[in-house]
Amino acid sequence: MITPTLRQLDIFAQMIASGSVADCARDLDLLPSDIEREIDALETRLGHRLFDRTGGIATLTEAGRKTVEAMQMLSETAPENWQDTRAPTPAPAPTPSAIIAKVQSRDRSDAPVVETSARQTITVAAHPAIFSHFQDALTAFEQTNADVVISLDLDTHNAAQAIPRLIAGRIDIAYFYALGAPEGWPSRYAWSEQLSIYIGDAHPLAALESVMAEDLHGIAPIMLVPDNSLRPMIDEALSLAHIERIDPVLETDNLFDIMLAVREGRGYFAAFGPLARDFARMDGIRRLPLAFPLPAIDVRQAVRTAPQDDHIVSALSEYLFR
Repeated sequence: MITPTLRQLDIFAQMIASGSVADCARDLDLLPSDIEREIDALETRLGHRLFDRTGGIATLTEAGRKTVEAMQMLSETAPENWQDTRAPTPAPAPTPSAIIAKVQSRDRSDAPVVETSARQTITVAAHPAIFSHFQDALTAFEQTNADVVISLDLDTHNAAQAIPRLIAGRIDIAYFYALGAPEGWPSRYAWSEQLSIYIGDAHPLAALESVMAEDLHGIAPIMLVPDNSLRPMIDEALSLAHIERIDPVLETDNLFDIMLAVREGRGYFAAFGPLARDFARMDGIRRLPLAFPLPAIDVRQAVRTAPQDDHIVSALSEYLFR
């Protein structure tokens, strides 16, 4: 498989943080032509455009946002599989888990203006797929409030990760996946992502007009790896739906391997959010028409401090929530 170089991933991350080719070149002490060449090469490797580059501004495409999520998945694996062909000692670029939210996007003139006596950094934690829902709002808030810098933590995905980080003050605002309100920290419901189950077209279940929970008994699931932050919620949701738990036929975070296993009829795969939407569009794979409900996966918001303790964090959390 052709993999991106570390240099290209550095430039991709810095391009997101800088917001334009010119600013990215300045921040990395490179020529704009160097930036454009590396981004073009990365886009060629990946087979899709990562940025809309018009008027000097670089805005992530939908494929670019998905690539940010893919980089998050890559960061959970050992980097020895990446080619290290970086130029000698370029200026360091932020990793996907510490990108500053400076992506230029459509104007949001309704962003509130808040007063602060000193420059303040607010850390917002979210899964990359959740972050895409309020990327424009974060940019507008930061542009409207010059003394506020917003940084992102893309490694916080569930309540078990978010609550300790909120308590320790490592993050200020968290959006995380959960099955209902978790104990240990107050949070509020933002929206839900429906869990769906997918099977190969050739599998006997694909011919059924309606699938019951007992129809899945004895069929092995295809699952994400146990330490994937989304796995516990999928496991719990399937358990709440009274689907029999048997050992997975495959456990992997490699989506290509999952797709092949589902197409080959080796088992079913449960997914939600962007991953579920991607699976629904794949040839040879069908979403099962379930005759029983599956629990929805909540997206919840939690804030580090009480509103009266930090009015800037409070203002941003309310702005993102609406």
